[in-house]
Amino acid sequence: MNKNEQALHRRKAEVAEPLVLLPGMMCDARLFAPQTAALSGDTCVINAPITQGDTVEEIAANLLKQLPERFALAGLSMGGIVAMEVLRRAPQRITRLALMDTNPLAETPAVAAGREPQIVAAKSGRLRDVMRDEMKPKYLAPGPGHQQVLDVVMEMAETLGPDVFVRQSRALQRRPDQQATLRKCRLPTLVLCGAHDVLCPVKRHEFMAELIPQAQLVVLPDAGHLPPLEQPQETTQALRHWMAQP
Repeated sequence: MNKNEQALHRRKAEVAEPLVLLPGMMCDARLFAPQTAALSGDTCVINAPITQGDTVEEIAANLLKQLPERFALAGLSMGGIVAMEVLRRAPQRITRLALMDTNPLAETPAVAAGREPQIVAAKSGRLRDVMRDEMKPKYLAPGPGHQQVLDVVMEMAETLGPDVFVRQSRALQRRPDQQATLRKCRLPTLVLCGAHDVLCPVKRHEFMAELIPQAQLVVLPDAGHLPPLEQPQETTQALRHWMAQP
């Protein structure tokens, strides 16, 4: 371990706040399994589900009832959307913020309409088809670990089931625009994404980073929409640096 790494570890030891991780749509704690394993040695890591509530606002309100008084907050995709709502509601409780492969804007009418056939299919017992045919092709960067990550994605979706899919889809359709929330953010902030993310492109993350005064933008070249599983070591390293910031 070199001097820089030692300094980072000393800084982490001084950081008392727990780290709350919010997964993406139809994902659970398995999304952050590599980071949880790597960081748990010196950080209290809390994987919080985003399945309780019919709107982003309700999900955020329910989380705030259960989370510690102060915490670092990191969310991916829909988890990032919920994280921004948590920030809007209770900025005094968050010590630092990480937004990964996510979107601060409200849903466009076209995208909202495109969710309707997915909802119909999920309700009729074809959730696996939705995940396979409409969502999976947009998730990941090409590479040797592609299928293994997709298998985990499918397992998480099947565990959560169609009811969660429908509620989360509806919540995303009605989600608020959070640009004003990000402009007010004065926390150490990590904005991270995969270079191959089609759902939430790099340009959207550059835009987010410009909104937040203390944001650091990290783009992982060999990842798509799910860097924690596609590039676990690089994602963990980015989170360590973010947690070590004063």
